[in-house]
Amino acid sequence: MGLAMRAMGQDRAGCVLLAVLLLAAVWVPIASLALPDTHPLHLGAYSVSLWGKYLCFGLLALSLDIVWGKLGILSLGHGVFFGLGGYVMGMYLMRQVGDRGVYGDPILPDFMVFLNWDALPWYWYGFDHAWFALPMILIVPGLLAFVFGALAFRSRVTGVYLSIITQAMTYAVMLAFFRNELGFGGNNGLTGFFDIVGFDLREDSTRAALFSASAVALVVSYVLCRAVFATRLGLVCTAVRDAESRVRFLGYRTDRVKLSVFVLSACIAGVAGALYVPQVGIINPGEFSPLNSIEIVIWVALGGRGTLWGAVVGAVVVNYAKTQFTGWVPEGWLFLLGGLFVLTTLYLPRGIAMLFSSKRVQP
Repeated sequence: MGLAMRAMGQDRAGCVLLAVLLLAAVWVPIASLALPDTHPLHLGAYSVSLWGKYLCFGLLALSLDIVWGKLGILSLGHGVFFGLGGYVMGMYLMRQVGDRGVYGDPILPDFMVFLNWDALPWYWYGFDHAWFALPMILIVPGLLAFVFGALAFRSRVTGVYLSIITQAMTYAVMLAFFRNELGFGGNNGLTGFFDIVGFDLREDSTRAALFSASAVALVVSYVLCRAVFATRLGLVCTAVRDAESRVRFLGYRTDRVKLSVFVLSACIAGVAGALYVPQVGIINPGEFSPLNSIEIVIWVALGGRGTLWGAVVGAVVVNYAKTQFTGWVPEGWLFLLGGLFVLTTLYLPRGIAMLFSSKRVQP
């Protein structure tokens, strides 16, 4: 705790971000549940879920920033960890449906009944219990990151080759989840959820609680990352990013350093996916799309790579802008969003964080 406090003491912008998040975690439920609909500060259920989704994307961007900004690993496949966390939550939510589905089967989800499955696959066992499903949100993406990272980092795959491999990984997972035979709903994915840990997902109070949970998860993850990078491990990570061969020459196992941070990043991304699914009501293979992973990189770059707080701000700004642009100019929002990226690259090459930094880029 003391280490985390000292680390946050040197991060003024991060402290401001956390204060805003904690304030939002308290204020949004009040604005949604306590204020009448006619009050100008009232927040409807749609707005609460929308901002909760932005916070999940902020958490996802944070997970990428600790491997790209702090460790120098440009992952173009972080969407796979986000999607796996989402699917774990989706499996739990599907098991909560029970006999309330279209076909009324108390065990099998509707899509399995439709596809003539006669038994629940073994890997669905246990997901009817929250005590089993919640740890899996960390274990499943963390295990994939461990296996992938152990093979890649021990083989000293770096740079653009590693980026290409990460994108190949998420593409392969996407193709696998599109198959009905895998037992995850194929193209349609998992949807039709009713409740989570006994609370109705359609209730405003549940949506407000999920928003607050997303804000708190983002705060905890941010402080955890700051604490990690304030330790000796964080210093080694910076050295690995700047001169890996020299660090290896000094006797450090750089593959283990990179693997530990990569697994931590995957676990955070999995939590983001798990919080995202109950707020949007669906998870499908599209979340594994390589384009989604590239978009996460844009969030971090626009916000400010390596600052942590900038990645969170970048994710929220880009997705808020996307929502607004699609409403204002339905046929031209992509051009507006592209223009925003171009202007940021030209005038803020270090992202939005550059506006709040005393260091200026030399021409």
